[in-house]
Amino acid sequence: MVKTTLSQLSKCTLEELQQSESFVKRHLGPDATEQQAMLDLLGMASIDELLEKVIPQSIRRRALMELENGLTEHQSLAKLKAIASQNRVLKSYIGMGYYNTHTPPTIQRNILENPAWYTAYTPYQAEISQGRLEAMLNFQTMVSDLTGLELANASMLDEATACAEAMTLCQRMSKSKGKVFFVAEDCHPQNIEVVQTRAEPLGIEVVIGNPELGFEEYDLFGVLLQYPGTYGDVTDLTEVIEQAHAKKALVAVSADLLALTLLKPPGEMGADVVIGNTQRFGVPLGYGGPHAAYMATKDAFKRSMPGRLIGVSIDSRGQKAYRLALQTREQHIRREKATSNICTAQALLAVMASMYAVYHGSEGLIKIAYRVHRFTQIFVEGLVKEGVYIQNSVYFDTVKIKLPGLVDAVLTEAVNRGYNLRKIDANHLSLSFDETTTIEDIQTLWLVIVGELSAKHSAELNTEKLNTEKIQQDLIEVIPSHLIRDSEFLTHPVFKEHRSETELMRYMRLLADKDLALDRAMIPLGSCTMKLNATAELMPISWPEFANIHPFVPLDQAQGYTQMRLELEYMLCQATGYQAVSLQPNSGAQGEYAGLLAIRAYHQSRNEAHRDICLIPASAHGTNPASAQMAGMQVVVIKTNQQGEIDLDDLQTKLAKHAQNLAAIMITYPSTHGVFEENVKTVCDWVHEHGGQVYIDGANMNAMVGVAAPGHFGGDVSHLNLHKTFAIPHGGGGPGIGPIGVGEHLAPFLPGYAGIEDAFEPQYVGAVSAAPWGSAGVLPISWSYIAMMGRDGLMQATSVAILNANYIAQRLAPHYPILYSDENGLVAHECIVDLRPIKEESGISVDDIAKRLIDYGFHAPTMSFPVAGTLMIEPTESESKVELDRFCDAMIAIKQEINDVINGVLDANDNPLKNAPHTADMVMATEWSHSYSRELAAYPVESLREVKYWSPVGRVDNVYGDRNLVCSCPPLTDYEQEEV
Repeated sequence: MVKTTLSQLSKCTLEELQQSESFVKRHLGPDATEQQAMLDLLGMASIDELLEKVIPQSIRRRALMELENGLTEHQSLAKLKAIASQNRVLKSYIGMGYYNTHTPPTIQRNILENPAWYTAYTPYQAEISQGRLEAMLNFQTMVSDLTGLELANASMLDEATACAEAMTLCQRMSKSKGKVFFVAEDCHPQNIEVVQTRAEPLGIEVVIGNPELGFEEYDLFGVLLQYPGTYGDVTDLTEVIEQAHAKKALVAVSADLLALTLLKPPGEMGADVVIGNTQRFGVPLGYGGPHAAYMATKDAFKRSMPGRLIGVSIDSRGQKAYRLALQTREQHIRREKATSNICTAQALLAVMASMYAVYHGSEGLIKIAYRVHRFTQIFVEGLVKEGVYIQNSVYFDTVKIKLPGLVDAVLTEAVNRGYNLRKIDANHLSLSFDETTTIEDIQTLWLVIVGELSAKHSAELNTEKLNTEKIQQDLIEVIPSHLIRDSEFLTHPVFKEHRSETELMRYMRLLADKDLALDRAMIPLGSCTMKLNATAELMPISWPEFANIHPFVPLDQAQGYTQMRLELEYMLCQATGYQAVSLQPNSGAQGEYAGLLAIRAYHQSRNEAHRDICLIPASAHGTNPASAQMAGMQVVVIKTNQQGEIDLDDLQTKLAKHAQNLAAIMITYPSTHGVFEENVKTVCDWVHEHGGQVYIDGANMNAMVGVAAPGHFGGDVSHLNLHKTFAIPHGGGGPGIGPIGVGEHLAPFLPGYAGIEDAFEPQYVGAVSAAPWGSAGVLPISWSYIAMMGRDGLMQATSVAILNANYIAQRLAPHYPILYSDENGLVAHECIVDLRPIKEESGISVDDIAKRLIDYGFHAPTMSFPVAGTLMIEPTESESKVELDRFCDAMIAIKQEINDVINGVLDANDNPLKNAPHTADMVMATEWSHSYSRELAAYPVESLREVKYWSPVGRVDNVYGDRNLVCSCPPLTDYEQEEV
């Protein structure tokens, strides 16, 4: 047998041997034999035949993508390592909200690099998300405690966009009818710029000035302050806040959480909203992201707060259970009336930050903060003794230094010695210290700024001891006593019980075991593309060359990042048919917004600013209309016909009516209904004839890469979800990246940059995110995915995604109605199962089926979107036929259970669907009061006896959770009651 194998191998060409190492074979779920078996069921001879029938000829791509052949995993890692080596990793003292930090290795290994955490989906299905929900509830508790406010959400995108969200929250909730939002001049520059970008389309006037001069002349509704200020000043904000409140305005404060362990929190000064970034809580710099920002508010604002809010409810057993509260997918419900378009957050990074707080606890964080402050103080003392003027009288970790005529020379010397400092102007620079600062760093920085210090002072430094008993005394030397925090924080047991690595490791494992992520089973969510996130794609994000670079370093220090992003932009242009790409938007919804801003600016450049009508089909993602209203556009809805396609008659009517003011149409392609619409090119042509631009939502790009390109069949701009089509993991709800591709005419209107100067920066639209290239730290994932798949592999991925979806539709069709298909009875990359007839006949709802799937070990498909009472299923290309069959078998078995309800075999009210999911303690209870067996509840198919996922909670009571809203860790009394 061995001889036969060796004989066969000896005949293989070198190319064939290399193909055996192909990443494509690892990425695709079904092998050639499985693919043919699925094609046989569909009555197709080949995948090419399937594509010919599924994809309209009018949009089929004729020219191949100009991409290289796929690399193996080791080739990709070697090539990317060479690119990464071009980055110069200097120690950053730039600050501006970004700091060096120590990521505890146990958090890096067990959260960031653990597929149980990074492959999890957004926790819309609460029962199988209890672990990540608890971790994010810890995050909310941490933020609420540190800011001194009653309520915090489960992470924003970045600090700058959180400031913009705070502005619109102030506008909604303020009793003032003013149009002015006042921004303190000492806010971080990127925060100011993103606020200005967001304000302009909404007609908000942004005034930048010194808040200590008062607000008498302004008709304002809100104020934004920075604490500490961008140059390090720590001031009492109480009086400024009172002055704003006297004008019925609300006050938002962007605050550093580590500083709040020592400083009086803004909530205790009267702030209405506190926002900021949690990056320095153990999350690497990553050239700007991803990092979890935060927002905390007063309880009175809870129903107007954007983003996700984790709440505590009860399950069917009356036991504590976590869930998303109040405004879950609010933009899908309220659409153009939504208060925000946030869909993806930064959940994985929020979990990391929360675990950092769990690991260190309040005393550990205080010690870190004190050490940072004390080192800053020592640094200042040394400079003062040498006659250097420090402009801050009160500071925490950042100081502003006056060096007339010497700044450029000092910056150059600092770089030569391995440090980046922040230039303010020709005569001033600043330094921000952090937890990684050492005594050796301070000595070197003294040398850079003033040369050798006296031997006496150097000796004093070398014998300096950071005695925690001296904290109060040392702080008062710099910080007035009335600004020193005296309130407790992180008092909940979760922040006290996991200080050893053993305990934290077990806690993280406990939470991960509660969840159902892609490492356990297929996640068949339609429109979300839960595909393989390969280890080889993720490994580079932990490399220091990518992880430890500040977003505002000089560009010559980030040449590796520059090469990688330019190559990725080219790859994405090839995939989409567009001429330019911006990687800045750090979520899909941000990409929508940036794309619409580009269209808006384009019309303005042509003296057609009056064009503000955005046409949106009724089937569109809810973020589409929300983004349109944020971009200052009026939404006009286009009907869809019975096939789920755009109603051409209604479109013609609306085009004629709004021809003079038409700005754009937003369409999703393939449609949200899971079909390739034959008329898409006609729609694009009609819109262009009426002076509008075509925005094609790229959420379903996984069905098009290599076989169709939106830039070729009429699109002017598209956003791409890199966390869907291009393999960045969902991470329990983020990170996400939503870059936009545009035609050549829109390239000048891509987002501008904050914080850096670049000769190639677009000039007409401001920044939409804090960092110039958004969440650059995870871009290596998509670069690696495309590089390893290569041109042919990407086309295979698209083909197999379409094959898998049609296979599922074909297997389920005898049991469930498939709501939409094309004239050949085929679907694109997803299919919609219509459960409304089942509800009418049996009383079994879409919720019942979704919860019952948990008992079978599956995450539910997308529920009731885009059509109420349906399930939208997207298998992706990464699932094997074995897994597809396991899912189909589960759905078919559930249909048999429904039939048993209809036929009276199972009770209409007491059946395994109505009571799902079944927990282990429910099944093992001494008393079993149900009319069906324990075996049917727990093991509806025999294979579950070998491998079984048990839901940690019964069905969660959403109504109870909203009526009894609790959004932080439950109080100690709850635990006392449980013990009793």
